[in-house]
Amino acid sequence: MADVARAPVSACPACSAAPAAEALAERRAAVRDARITLSLPTIHCSACISKVERALNAHPGVRDARVNLTLKRAQVDAEPHVTAQELIATLDAIGYEAHELDPGTIAATQTDKAGRDLLMRLAVAGFAAMNVMLLSISVWSGAEGPTRDMFHWISAAITLPTIAFSGQPFYRSAWAALRHGQLNMDVPITLAIVLAVVTSLWETSLSGEHAYFDAALALTFFLLAGRYLDHRTRAIARSAAEELAALEVPRAFVIRDGDEVQVPVAELAVGDIVAVRPGGRMPVDGEIVEGTSELDRSLLTGETVPVFAGPGQAISAGEVNLTGPLRVRATAVGSDTSLHRMADLVAVAESGRSRYTSLADRAAKLYAPGVHILSALSFVGWFLYTWDVRTALNIAAAVLIITCPCALGLAVPAVTTAASGRLFKRGMLIKHSTALERLAAVDTVVLDKTGTLTEGTPELTNLGDHARTDLEVALALAEASSHPLARALTQAVREAGIAPAEVTGVTEMPGYGTSGRWQGREVRLGRASWVGAAQGATQTAAWLSVAGEAPRAFTFTDRLRPGAEEAVQALTEAGKRVILISGDSSAAVEALARRLGIDHWLAEALPEDKLARVEQLAQEGRYVLMVGDGLNDTAALAAAHVSISPASALDAARVASDIVLLGGDLSPVAQALDTARSAIRRIRENFRIATVYNIVAVPLAVAGLATPLIAALAMSASSITVSLNALRLR
Repeated sequence: MADVARAPVSACPACSAAPAAEALAERRAAVRDARITLSLPTIHCSACISKVERALNAHPGVRDARVNLTLKRAQVDAEPHVTAQELIATLDAIGYEAHELDPGTIAATQTDKAGRDLLMRLAVAGFAAMNVMLLSISVWSGAEGPTRDMFHWISAAITLPTIAFSGQPFYRSAWAALRHGQLNMDVPITLAIVLAVVTSLWETSLSGEHAYFDAALALTFFLLAGRYLDHRTRAIARSAAEELAALEVPRAFVIRDGDEVQVPVAELAVGDIVAVRPGGRMPVDGEIVEGTSELDRSLLTGETVPVFAGPGQAISAGEVNLTGPLRVRATAVGSDTSLHRMADLVAVAESGRSRYTSLADRAAKLYAPGVHILSALSFVGWFLYTWDVRTALNIAAAVLIITCPCALGLAVPAVTTAASGRLFKRGMLIKHSTALERLAAVDTVVLDKTGTLTEGTPELTNLGDHARTDLEVALALAEASSHPLARALTQAVREAGIAPAEVTGVTEMPGYGTSGRWQGREVRLGRASWVGAAQGATQTAAWLSVAGEAPRAFTFTDRLRPGAEEAVQALTEAGKRVILISGDSSAAVEALARRLGIDHWLAEALPEDKLARVEQLAQEGRYVLMVGDGLNDTAALAAAHVSISPASALDAARVASDIVLLGGDLSPVAQALDTARSAIRRIRENFRIATVYNIVAVPLAVAGLATPLIAALAMSASSITVSLNALRLR
């Protein structure tokens, strides 16, 4: 988030005070009137939309709530007193995760203008091609003299505006390449289109027999089809760094004159005392000066167990305050916070991955100059042979048209579209145009723990070890807390059909646990040190103490995601090196690695550590697939050769990844590698088909035997063959 520009010091304080006050009032009014924007990473269907909208619209003070499934966001128009935390709690109660986003940080939602533009140009080119082909049939059937000329002029009237409009994507791309002294696939395409039209106009004006209007339109249509398929294989990528910045809390409560005042985060300064309520996300980096609580750091560090927070402890922007109110002295605000620095890491990593060159681009580097040289040699050769510019130009145009890369233009997008459809049926969404190419090269898989291999929610492991009375008392105490371990205990005991004991005076001490009285004795459920237990075990636990008795531990483990064991086993059997990297404790990471049979693991890793490890593997010559879901994974996801995130991941992680796992099952990850390798084989087969086509067609063109009919049929045949070969992948 950008720093707020400081107003210049005025020689007349009274002169500058009024404008400054007005500006501040305007900013506060904007906050007061702003719509609340929520990120909803777990919604996936129309039923989710209905449930979320009903819940939000039923909340007191909400005027209107609308959900966008594509962006996974909700826009809420509410009264000034309604806070994002209230709405987040409302959605949590019906089972939906939500995070507040700063709408000012996110660029205005863009519709798929590029896709609609390509589709419109494709439709125009297709309609024009059909009409000109109908006119050409008369010419091919033997129309001569004035009749043939009339059909040619009508074709020209249709072709010229169509080519000018539909071919613009190729013209712009070719011009951009030529301006920088480079060649790409669009340069021969543009040259072929322009030369075909110019030659056809010249032939028509001289009452010639042949014109290439139909071939030029067919060429444009097929290439636009390939361009549109390529566009459809990926989502309109939003910047992961932008999503990260949007997760910074847009508003905060600052202590001024003893009162809590809500202000934009942009107005906070180092040294301000900020109040963070239970359930709220930290808006700044700072130090706790008052209050005790527990912090959820799972999205930032991957730690599954909430961390105790008390006076003097350092906190980072983006952490969630769970149980008690805190007051924090800001030590870093705006662009200096750890969350913003993480966004900077992602931006750098994204720019590095963009240097990948696709197979089509590598082919273009060889193909484009070859086509130009061949066409030029044909022109020179025929001119020297006939001393007729018209004949030489016609043959040069025929060479350009018949060798123009229709098949090459379809080779990659046709396969990626077929492969994307296959993977989509298995629950995976391909976002990036080169993701399959990069996935096929993977030899190392780096896996995050919390939220990826595991579901990020604790699961009670020793329910059967406790007496029924202990379970009844623990349930009564756990139901009074929103702590993740208390929720897991409540769910497990309730599912066992056990009712809570009659515990009176239940209170929660933030950061420690809950206490009450049962049968005249004090009972506590919470931290080991608080209940008087010796914390010797490394396993996550909540302790129950009943006065006069030894404390008893309720132990928890992180619930394994479905398909995690199968995915790791399949990857290992396929010869991939599997590495587990997590911000969680060494004991938890080692236990999971042993359980899944992963030999290489790294614990207590910061976001910078994950990024550094991925970059180190790349420097060793390895092609890394990164699978992760949290903020702490985002930089590594962006830096990896290719990356996957679950649909339940935070928006920033999903945006940084190339592939999204739509379901909760991890097993399709290994299948995706097989599909990617098959796709690359099909792409290379398509390149070979295009090469054979050119070997056959080029001699015809150079020999002057490529009439417009032959050129149109040859292009169509090669394009259809490539498309049918791609469909074999399904």
